[in-house]
Amino acid sequence: MAKEIKVALLGIVALAALVLGFNFLKGANLLSSDRTYYATYDNVDGLTVGNPVILNGIKVGQVKEMRLMPEQANRIKVSVELQKGITVGDSTVASLSGSLLGSKTITLFLGKNSKVYDGGEELKSYTVASITDAFQAKALPVLGTVDSTLTKVNSFLNKDARVSLQATLLNAQGSTEALRNLLVMNQRNINQITTNMARLTSDLAVTTKKFDRIAANFSQLSDSLKGAPVGPAMRKLNATMTEAQGTMTTLNRSLNDQKGSLGKLMNDDSLYNNLNATAASTNSLLSDFQANPKRYVHFSVFGGGKEKVKKEVEKKPNGETEIETKKVTSTPTLQPSDSAVQK
Repeated sequence: MAKEIKVALLGIVALAALVLGFNFLKGANLLSSDRTYYATYDNVDGLTVGNPVILNGIKVGQVKEMRLMPEQANRIKVSVELQKGITVGDSTVASLSGSLLGSKTITLFLGKNSKVYDGGEELKSYTVASITDAFQAKALPVLGTVDSTLTKVNSFLNKDARVSLQATLLNAQGSTEALRNLLVMNQRNINQITTNMARLTSDLAVTTKKFDRIAANFSQLSDSLKGAPVGPAMRKLNATMTEAQGTMTTLNRSLNDQKGSLGKLMNDDSLYNNLNATAASTNSLLSDFQANPKRYVHFSVFGGGKEKVKKEVEKKPNGETEIETKKVTSTPTLQPSDSAVQK
């Protein structure tokens, strides 16, 4: 085969590959059996070739071509390429809608078809109003109102108003200058206040450390109390209090019982009466003794004591009797006088 033929065949193959690759990059597949349909819209802003065609949320095709038609008031005819298994007809609506990012897609809505299309037919078209269009529809009247308001404000700010505004700004500037001068004059006081605040902060830091140390001591004390045998001590104290309560109850019962010794001592007034009578007799005797001492006491001294014999009889537990003889020496004694005895 001649070189010229080889070069020609290579060029044809390269050209065919270029066409196929270009169409593939555009989103078209020349070798596929997809069917092409058409839809006409007034404005396709945001729609580009290759954008998806959606059916029930799934991509079933893509935009193949867009062509301006001057004879129909510059409307745009859009060619869409759908997969072969998608069935459309005279009730199918191709709705053009946009997203928040500005891109647009064509969404198919299927209905009950009285006629099924095989390809090349024109579908019913519908354009959904975008958020941008709605915003423009709402914003344009507002912008007009704002423009008129600004116009009224500009007319209000006449020469006199501008002079008053400038005077106000000058007064504000003067107030600022006076405030600056006041701060400069009181700089020493401000510095003193700052120093005092710093010293107060330092003292608070030292106090905080002391409080931390006190908290640590309380924590150690709490741990010590927690580890101390408080339970056994409390049980012993409770037992002791119970015994003391029982003892006090017994003592109270003994004091209230008139048959016992303590009860008779506390409740019977005979002992008190006897003691009172004895005290009265003792007082009378002491008074008479102080008045007449010679009536009661007579001194008699016997010289030289005499020895006397004294016998003591002791009876033992076994029944025997034991007699013990002791010698007793008499000593001088005080004997009461005859008058005292006679009395």
